Amino acid sequence: RMQNSRSKPCSCPSLKLREVASMYLTMVAAFLVILVVALQGSVPRQSDFPYKVPLDPQGLLELSWNVSYPQQAVHFQLLIRELHFGLVFGMSDRGEFENADLAVLWSDGHNSYFGDAWSDAKGQLHMDSQQDYQLLGARRAPEGLYLLFRRAFSTCDPKDYLIEDGTVHLIYGILEKPVHSLQAINISALHRGLQRVQLLKPNISIPELPSDMKTMEITAPDVVIPSQETTYWCYMAELPEGFPKHHIIMYEPVVTAGNEALVHHMEVFQCAAEFDSFPHYNGPCDSKMKPDRLNYCRHVLAAWAMGAQAFYYPEEAGLAFGGSGSSRYLRLEIHYHNPLVFKGRRDSSGIRLYYTATLRPYDAGIMELGLVYTPVMAIPPGEDAFILTGYCTDKCTQLALPSAGIRIFASQLHTHLAGRKVVTVLSRDGSEQQVVNADRHYSPHFQEIRMLKEVVAVFPGDELITTCTYNTEDRSRATVGGFGILEEMCVNYVHYYPQTQLELCKSAVDPGYLHRYFNLVNRFNDEEICMCPQVSVPQQFYSIPWNTFNRDVLKSLYGFAPISMHCNKSSAVRFPGEWEKQPLPSITERLREPVPRCPPAPGPQPAVPVPLKLGQLRRD
Repeated sequence: RMQNSRSKPCSCPSLKLREVASMYLTMVAAFLVILVVALQGSVPRQSDFPYKVPLDPQGLLELSWNVSYPQQAVHFQLLIRELHFGLVFGMSDRGEFENADLAVLWSDGHNSYFGDAWSDAKGQLHMDSQQDYQLLGARRAPEGLYLLFRRAFSTCDPKDYLIEDGTVHLIYGILEKPVHSLQAINISALHRGLQRVQLLKPNISIPELPSDMKTMEITAPDVVIPSQETTYWCYMAELPEGFPKHHIIMYEPVVTAGNEALVHHMEVFQCAAEFDSFPHYNGPCDSKMKPDRLNYCRHVLAAWAMGAQAFYYPEEAGLAFGGSGSSRYLRLEIHYHNPLVFKGRRDSSGIRLYYTATLRPYDAGIMELGLVYTPVMAIPPGEDAFILTGYCTDKCTQLALPSAGIRIFASQLHTHLAGRKVVTVLSRDGSEQQVVNADRHYSPHFQEIRMLKEVVAVFPGDELITTCTYNTEDRSRATVGGFGILEEMCVNYVHYYPQTQLELCKSAVDPGYLHRYFNLVNRFNDEEICMCPQVSVPQQFYSIPWNTFNRDVLKSLYGFAPISMHCNKSSAVRFPGEWEKQPLPSITERLREPVPRCPPAPGPQPAVPVPLKLGQLRRD
């Protein structure tokens, strides 16, 4: 990297310095190319950056990256197809441009510069005193400009974003005019946006695939994407008559060329076996024309979200489909995100299933953890971080799991619009053992099945505790649990093997204790809240005046009241036993919060940008 040894940052580097910087960067870029060629041998260039996502809806900015766990760093390759006068790229808690951690390329019309910056609460840019986005090179190609840079997961710089497991909100802004300094960039005037990805992909080895493997594509039949920002499209497909039992062993997305920035996520659901047939349907999922029976197609076979790669099952297990007791009918659901409202765009995207007739030793299963879908679990309005917890208790796992236990290998977290964080922890004998899956920057707009970095073993008597954090600052009345998009959920769908009868292991507060809460609130308030049995739980929550006392007592209630446990078989019938008024699991030993590992300090690095020789940048 170019470092200026002078104590004062020089706003106008001398010609000599610029030439040196240019030579230096050319050497770095050349060295990088040589290094890449040396490392890859005959492997194609694509393998250097295996993960790729379009940042903007037009696909003018394309981000590729790789993850080095030994170095604890991410290497980025950013392709800018149409370079104007620079680019802002970075990360923030939820995709805001305020309090963001940024890498900035800008030009004053003659010279170009790259630097690590941050934005304050007002969106004003500042050069970071610790330059942690390290520029590795820049090269022009027929398709555009490639910028190569790296960033450590953790930098121990208070102005930097900590890159951790789960969702990362990436932000970008395009500079359309020259600027004389970094501070002169007006964030609010940029053409800008955000993209969500899982940056820290698990470093898993790909299992060997069998020779008799076949593929099946469940794809949209050349649909015209509606010219509106958000569409959920539903399409019914069916397996051949008499299709015997097979194992799905992997699946991958099939995205129509040119629509990479529009296809946001896709899921394939299997329908309920109790119906002999399902109507054919091809249209928006929210249409009045959609047959109601399609609501019985909810068993997830595959789920993909933008930026995800192929999904592999562990070599000992596969997901069963086909055969007796299994429906032939499948529902494909595609979420199209079309903010530029393109018209007439045709699409045949979907999911390609890879399956085998040679069954693996174990059937994989999917189990729901978290909270029951019920209005007794509610979040007051105006909360910035309200926590609800769902339990899978030791009593349930003792009864339902085999003595050798189960192995969880993947997980899909789910809330509705108010969800901000979701964490599931495995606990044994009152002591937290390990995190099963955590997303501290969770977004309800980005839900994918994620392979876990390591398989989690769960034994009879273990507890699985799922905690969701919600933000209701934009709401004026209570948010209750339920199926509606403005109601809330707290779910972790864990993928595991061997499959057991346990399909759902969730809890909710005991309704009797909640009734006592309503009575107490009623006594403390002058206003009459009708406690008549005919008034529904949501109505009672909606009529509460949300003062500090009522909020704090509800929080306390959820933290100590007994629970109603749902320890259910796939038939939606509970396992035999007493499941009402169960004590909350007591946790005596918590997991320690991981301490971020700081990279060795590279010595004093002055807060000055790195000059780049990119030639005259494009004017409109």
